[in-house]
Amino acid sequence: MAPSTLTTTLYRPVGQAELDLIEASGRRRFPPRLPEQPIFYPVCNEEYATQIASRWNTAEGKVGYVTRFAVRSDFLARYDVQIVGSRVHAEYWIPAEDLEAFNDAIVGTIEVIGEHRAGGHDTTKDTTAR
Repeated sequence: MAPSTLTTTLYRPVGQAELDLIEASGRRRFPPRLPEQPIFYPVCNEEYATQIASRWNTAEGKVGYVTRFAVRSDFLARYDVQIVGSRVHAEYWIPAEDLEAFNDAIVGTIEVIGEHRAGGHDTTKDTTAR
């Protein structure tokens, strides 16, 4: 049976080092988790990803990016959405050992849709045009 063509749009806030590794993959894969990172956390909406990228990833003068990508919905069906605060704080908890399969379920490329810098210097790409 062929994989489903239905996809779910997810988001991931990343820093410069992670973005560099994503770009090295042709914007098709997230890098392996470090030993102290047993879970991969893609989030379910742009608002939450922007909160993380602009508040946490910009610490110490660093830059935070918001990425958007599509994942086969049939793959995601094996995981539950986790709410870790208010309703907007929805994310998936993908075990590190499942990240390669997760990457294989990405449809298309991982795109950067926002850039956030310390001091509120933010750039958001027009996400209405595709």
